[in-house]
Amino acid sequence: DDTVAKRSEDSSRNASEMNERSRILLWIREFNPKQVFTWQLAKTLAMGQGLAGLICGTAITSQFLASNFHVNTPMLQSFLNYLLLTVTYTTMLLCRTGDGNFLQILKRRWWKYLLLGLVDVEANYTVVKAYQYTTITSIQLLDCFVIPVLMGLSWWILKARYRLIHSVAVCICLLGVGAMVGADLLAGRDQGSTSNIFLGDGLVLLSASLYAVSNVCQEYTVKNLSRVEFLGMVGLFGTIISTIQMVILERNEIPAIQWSWEVGLLFAAYALCMYALYSFMPIVIKLSSATSVNLSLLTADLFGLFCGIFLFHYNFSGLYIVSLVVILIGFVAFNAVPTPTAATDSSPSSSPAATCEEGCSENPVDAQELQPTEDRRKRSTSGPEQSYSSTELGTRM
Repeated sequence: DDTVAKRSEDSSRNASEMNERSRILLWIREFNPKQVFTWQLAKTLAMGQGLAGLICGTAITSQFLASNFHVNTPMLQSFLNYLLLTVTYTTMLLCRTGDGNFLQILKRRWWKYLLLGLVDVEANYTVVKAYQYTTITSIQLLDCFVIPVLMGLSWWILKARYRLIHSVAVCICLLGVGAMVGADLLAGRDQGSTSNIFLGDGLVLLSASLYAVSNVCQEYTVKNLSRVEFLGMVGLFGTIISTIQMVILERNEIPAIQWSWEVGLLFAAYALCMYALYSFMPIVIKLSSATSVNLSLLTADLFGLFCGIFLFHYNFSGLYIVSLVVILIGFVAFNAVPTPTAATDSSPSSSPAATCEEGCSENPVDAQELQPTEDRRKRSTSGPEQSYSSTELGTRM
């Protein structure tokens, strides 16, 4: 009986693999560039590279602060970003009336946003702290750990069902990162501390995992609730948490800052880049998915290197161009095939939104109140709307 069962499992597995191969071969034979290189893909790619440019801006301003003015206050820099988010988006929530007002959000989901704010703050802090213990090369390589964690969380929480082409595309992107790291080694840029490599590498992996959790929660919130709610609540709790952590960890560094207009300008530039990154990233995630956005953000280190050639006199290598092209090819391949969800082959009642509503509340009226008033009004006039379509789930800070 065990032998028969094993043979049955092997045959079903082989049949599944053959179906996947035949599907890929059929897609290659019927490949139409116009169906792949769409305006949607171009818009997602352009916006993703814009986000990578903003990350590059935060890296350059931080490096200028550290190298030219000996300022190393990551929590103060994060605090300024969260404060801007609070002033803008939390204020917008305070002006809301009806079911989605600020007090009702706090009453229903305050502890979830508290945990999410903690995750976001610590993700930013741990990756900065890792530079004190390990090398830049290790950080660039291990930071890619965010991609497989994101895919796993998306499969579990968002019910995304990735195909073989998506895994191949991710591998292509990681090959591009490998080319970039190889160029760094050839150029002698394997800088950083080696005081405790094990601790430093562990901090990078922890940061990547926290970023993945934050991004998946962000994707779920902006596609089921609202972008303003996510940014307003993360800004509020991020401000509180970063203030406490800043007072504890940077009470000596902040008074030692030699303030000048250059230092103030660099702080302002960093805060504005981070604020723009947080403000626009939910828009790009809603267009695609968190996984696709993070694949696009792999070029941020390359943009930093290109700027460093002019600003910090880095050595240029042709592998940087190769790396950029390979990463972009992987990104296009990932978005060439839509990512289906578990709800695609099931009834509408098993969609992620319905699943969440059933899990969040036994009372359908209470669960319905989780949706903003305007969104429910649209549904009442246009009929049921599935939260995750097969084309939506195609996409740190």
